[in-house]
Amino acid sequence: MRILRLLLAGLVIVAAGFVIAGEQLSGTSADAVINARLTTVRAPTAGQLTLEHRLLGSSVAEGEQLGSIDDPLVDNIYLNDMIREKAFATAEVDRLSTVIAAIEQSVSDLQARSERYQQQRILQLQAELRALTFEIGAAEARGDEAEAAFQRSKQLTDRGLEASASFERIRATQRVAAQDLESARQRAAVVEIELQAAQDGTFLGDGYNDAPYSEQRISELTLEQSENQALLNAEKEKAKALDNRINVERLRVNRLASSKLISNVDGTVWEVLTANGETVERGEPLMRLVNCTSTIITLSVAESVYNRLKIGDLAKFRVSNDQKVLEGTITRLAGSGAETIYRNLAVAPSERHLQRFDVTLVVPAIREDPALACAIGRTGRVFFEARPLDFLRTLWL
Repeated sequence: MRILRLLLAGLVIVAAGFVIAGEQLSGTSADAVINARLTTVRAPTAGQLTLEHRLLGSSVAEGEQLGSIDDPLVDNIYLNDMIREKAFATAEVDRLSTVIAAIEQSVSDLQARSERYQQQRILQLQAELRALTFEIGAAEARGDEAEAAFQRSKQLTDRGLEASASFERIRATQRVAAQDLESARQRAAVVEIELQAAQDGTFLGDGYNDAPYSEQRISELTLEQSENQALLNAEKEKAKALDNRINVERLRVNRLASSKLISNVDGTVWEVLTANGETVERGEPLMRLVNCTSTIITLSVAESVYNRLKIGDLAKFRVSNDQKVLEGTITRLAGSGAETIYRNLAVAPSERHLQRFDVTLVVPAIREDPALACAIGRTGRVFFEARPLDFLRTLWL
């Protein structure tokens, strides 16, 4: 009986040793830390820094304003030069518009004057033509009378009943009447030509040069109007181009004079590098934020464990002081002395970590858990192989 008890006790000791050894020696990490990438907020412009009051570790949302930078000494000389140039162009546009409006009014007045002149000239020529028509009628009557007198005188002279002197006088009278008639007809033809030309807008005669003063002046003003309109269009285009350049330059000046610091991630304030109210230079780092959407687990293992791992292997992560076990996947095997990969991570590796072999794990459940998503620096352990008491942990959870 005593031997049996000794055997049972030995078996219990061996089993306990196996469990302890299995728990401790199965592939496990020495130091597992919740980590995440850092993003640096830099000054977009030079000037005086104003930061919103935030405690270290406070949450920030993507697009949220973190502060502002003001520079009252921003260079706006070029902007002011363009504004003055735009003012000159606008003044020239106003001047040319006034000139063009005045010319349009002058042309309108001259056209009215020309129309009145044309109407009066037509009436004048029509009156002259009527007078010449009466004069032709009278000349024809005188011609007929002179012709009849001439014929009678000729007959009497041929018979010797009238002196030749009287005949010559009557003959001369007949010729003058014929010439008067022809002259009246010629002058009537000229007036008809002048009337037709006047009705067509052209004025003929000794006192005219194809057109009266109004028409000539309208032609001159129309040419001047075309030149001024071309200048006006050019000035308007110049003013429009200056407007666009002024808007672009004003945006640049406003951006330099006062710019906002905006968070580019959902995360927390990890480090403030510059004090509120200091003068900063463009590109100077101002603060660092933790990107809580990039949470990972960084850890180190012994060489013997490391050599059995490969990317894509499953692992289990347990947060310290918490019985919850979360599934994860190996995403990076960086090996020994992997200090450089931590330059953009929030938690730097310890000396002991660097002496071992670096492993990175992604645990989706952490990113989905509000309590752990940004719990940067919290520790735990990672297990890569099944352990003797896993079935009990499953029952417990």
